[in-house]
Amino acid sequence: MVKPRLVQELARLGSSEGQGDRLRLPTERELVERLDISRGALREQLSMLEALGFLDRTQGRGSYLRVPDATFVQLYFDLSEQLGHLRQDQFRSAREMLELSLAEAAARRADADDVDRLRALVDEMVAATADGDDAHALEADLEFHRTLCLIVDNPVFNLLHEALGHVLRSDVELRRLAVVRTPLALGETRITDTVHYEIVDALHARDGSAAREAMRRHFTVFSAVTGEVRPPSGP
Repeated sequence: MVKPRLVQELARLGSSEGQGDRLRLPTERELVERLDISRGALREQLSMLEALGFLDRTQGRGSYLRVPDATFVQLYFDLSEQLGHLRQDQFRSAREMLELSLAEAAARRADADDVDRLRALVDEMVAATADGDDAHALEADLEFHRTLCLIVDNPVFNLLHEALGHVLRSDVELRRLAVVRTPLALGETRITDTVHYEIVDALHARDGSAAREAMRRHFTVFSAVTGEVRPPSGP
């Protein structure tokens, strides 16, 4: 197991080379001396950090501490689900709570171009569903929610959103297919698509509370159409 205290010490001893996203570590000999650790124990820790994506080692160039991308969390979620540690309903609940917060925060930050982009994505969603192009509708739906996250521009939210989006992608696809099987009257549009307009309107009005409630309604409508029972998603 990687020792958090050791990682903190490595970061303290590392030096930036102007790239901003990684730290060059001293040589193994220096680390052994400065950390008062055996070479074998140090190498074991460095190997684990490298396997987890936190360390980049290239012969002749040195070793660098770095922050891994969302793949690290994606793999954690994948394995946790396969081992029964986390369930799909827990991922769904976490995603809903995250999306509620994102919608509220995005309402405070979105500019006119952001609103236009989101509205265009809902237009794409509606048109694709009407044309029977479910794959295009799914991508427009996912991109709508990704765009909300990008508007908020919080690296922590970005990481969680990307990881949750990865583990829930097939689930969202199956749920959208379940919606498509629900018959529509002639000329009727799917409320699971059009409900996204309410979110866009709230962002246009810069009303965070309304955006949060519109996002909540988005999930409520989706669950009502598919017949799912939703767990509570926060206040």
